[in-house]
Amino acid sequence: MRRAPLFAAVSVILLSQGSAIAQQPCPAPRKVNVGVAVAPPNVVHTAPYIAKALGYFAKHCVEANIIQFDGGLAGTSVTAVGQGTAISNLPDTAIAQGLKARQVWGLAPRPPQAYVVPADVKTAADLKGRRLSAAGGVGGFNWLLGREVLRSAGLKVEDAQFISQGTAGRLPGFVAGQIEGVALHPEDVYLVQKQKPGAHVLMMVTDLMPLFAFNHYGAADTMIAKDHDLVRDTIAAMIEANRAIYRDRDKVVPIIMEATQKPKDAVEYAIDVLTKNCILSVNEGFVRERTEWSHQNNINDGDIPPEKKLTFDQIVDFKVASEAVDAAGGHTTINNCKD
Repeated sequence: MRRAPLFAAVSVILLSQGSAIAQQPCPAPRKVNVGVAVAPPNVVHTAPYIAKALGYFAKHCVEANIIQFDGGLAGTSVTAVGQGTAISNLPDTAIAQGLKARQVWGLAPRPPQAYVVPADVKTAADLKGRRLSAAGGVGGFNWLLGREVLRSAGLKVEDAQFISQGTAGRLPGFVAGQIEGVALHPEDVYLVQKQKPGAHVLMMVTDLMPLFAFNHYGAADTMIAKDHDLVRDTIAAMIEANRAIYRDRDKVVPIIMEATQKPKDAVEYAIDVLTKNCILSVNEGFVRERTEWSHQNNINDGDIPPEKKLTFDQIVDFKVASEAVDAAGGHTTINNCKD
């Protein structure tokens, strides 16, 4: 990160990749840990890397340390949020279970993943007795999604074998035949269809759960109260980064390639999918209907006791998100995407 002398030296500078950003004097950048849900990240998760590389964090006087967690529902990620040591992915289940924190920004209100299977699996019923991914562990996104896919065929979790693995093992594990059902992001769908003949999409997550709310950042109540401006400005920088994915493709592709360790063609394919389907937010990223549906679905699945049901405002601190949008230049619509 650039240190104080550089911030004091210029008010308008050309940042990496030729992006000109107006800066206010910032003698002491505020430090913050920003979590990323997957190690290495998928394309959808790369806002923090873009915000750092293109100077959006610096613009908002934030010095961000990016931490990769192995799954957005990972206990380490939730613990970091609860302890006030990081702004990271925060599921509503953790809040319902008593974590003193709230969601402050919706990175991606819609899920981009597809559930991918080998050639001999034609329907969800064919997954009975198969080895399915539990990347990130039991309770992680792949396990939860696998459970929903089985349920769509009248099957139970016990009807398949869930294989716990690191999130980085999803694609190679499927290609090698170690798992036979896995939720993959667009770039990995692109790669797997090149690497494994017959591999195909069984169903899209949006078809299985049309109102599912995918990825939200959260912060501890204590952090929001004590470092309100820092939380707001950190989110504002990432909002600008998401907007850059829509508007400045050529600038973000090399950054995303480095962060994800994926080839250019796969990254570009994923960007097309994410932007054409409004997967990435350009504003607050919260859709009340999605948050409420997903919360009720967690109750229906037994992940949250009915007596611990929360309201939208108990899950979301919309004020922080709205202030972050203002700090990022106000509301905007890009390619009909407005969440």
